[in-house]
Amino acid sequence: MTECKTAIKKIALLTGGGDCPGLNAVIRGVVKTAIRKYNWRVHGVPDGFEGLVTGSSLVEMTEFGIRGILPRGGTILGTTNRGNPFEYVTAEGGKEVIRDMSDKVVENLEILQIDALVVIGGDGTLAIADKFTEKGVCIVGVPKTIDNDLQATDYTFGFNTAITTATEALDKLHTTAQSHHRVIVVELMGRYAGWIALESGLAGGADVILIPEIEYDIEKVCSKIIRRSRTGSKFSIVVVAEGSRPIGGKMVFKETGIRGRSPRLGGVGNIVGEQIGERTGMDVRVTVLGHLQRGGSPTAFDRILATRFGVAAVDCLASGKCAHMVCLKTPKIRISPIKEAVASLKNVDPEGQLVKTAESIGISLGR
Repeated sequence: MTECKTAIKKIALLTGGGDCPGLNAVIRGVVKTAIRKYNWRVHGVPDGFEGLVTGSSLVEMTEFGIRGILPRGGTILGTTNRGNPFEYVTAEGGKEVIRDMSDKVVENLEILQIDALVVIGGDGTLAIADKFTEKGVCIVGVPKTIDNDLQATDYTFGFNTAITTATEALDKLHTTAQSHHRVIVVELMGRYAGWIALESGLAGGADVILIPEIEYDIEKVCSKIIRRSRTGSKFSIVVVAEGSRPIGGKMVFKETGIRGRSPRLGGVGNIVGEQIGERTGMDVRVTVLGHLQRGGSPTAFDRILATRFGVAAVDCLASGKCAHMVCLKTPKIRISPIKEAVASLKNVDPEGQLVKTAESIGISLGR
């Protein structure tokens, strides 16, 4: 289904997956445009698709109710990276049971007289949205991920804020690393795509950057650090994306996946730090930036991009189109079929210009 079957009078919107700066700016853009431009009613869904399984907690959103949310991080609607209605986990008789609750979601949307849905999320959330379009639900997606790894869009909102946060952290770590003649390893987010590590590492003057797209050789990493020490630079900054892995090795997980939940990456920074300490004899400290990258007030870039996405999502619905995602094709906002948008990830090109720029100025990628 690529067109709305009925005239739109009432829409709902939800935020799914991990939170990031700029979500509230999208919400604000959707609500203001729907009310002011099209005279639609707008309802907010709490906690992602999970809020549609019960359908009892939707709240009507007004311009008054969204005052002051533009600079706020996170999402006023709440979000979750669980609660997939197609694989919904419930407790029955003391055991976890997985049920398909998607038909219940469709039924609740009909009962609530929701004509269309704006879904704000990353590849996982939008993949769920795509399944609902096949069930006849009119949906427009808005791309959200700090990893900037959706192929259909040049940038996702939240990414600029995340690399700004990471760069500011690297600036601070530089001073303490230099003062104590230490190697500081900084673990950043990035499961399959190394955009945050690569761009913040470039902006923050890292000496080594390890990303998922390039398997690293720890010996070459250490050689870089030793060369710096011998030439008078007694400290080094090593940036490691959480999905990085050595040649022939595997990603490091903090928690393995259980039903209804994804496995949690974490720990590669500590492993790299230990190996550097053993091989170089230098004092090494490890900092895991973690969810600091998701928090805080969005940058001006992300506020503007998020607002443009929110407005474009409503305009897309008003034009009669659904099963599409809004995306940035610089300098314009375009639309792309959701199915195509989530078909593949946008990874760092190991031979691309950004990687070559890093290596040209002496940054080691561990190869």
